[in-house]
Amino acid sequence: KRITALSPLQFQKKIRLEEAKNLLINQNLDAAEATFAVGYASPSQFNREYSRMFGMPPKAHVLAITGA
Repeated sequence: KRITALSPLQFQKKIRLEEAKNLLINQNLDAAEATFAVGYASPSQFNREYSRMFGMPPKAHVLAITGA
């Protein structure tokens, strides 16, 4: 916690969500595929946490980044 300034759970969540973002952008996975690929069991929880971290839902975030 001293190194990352995050609790272990928060750090794990951040790593998972960053990996999901990479999968969405670089491998063209949809949100449901990315959800399970990074270890989430619930797509709705994934969407909530993704939106909280990046400020928008996965699909909108990918569109904003890629412009596609």
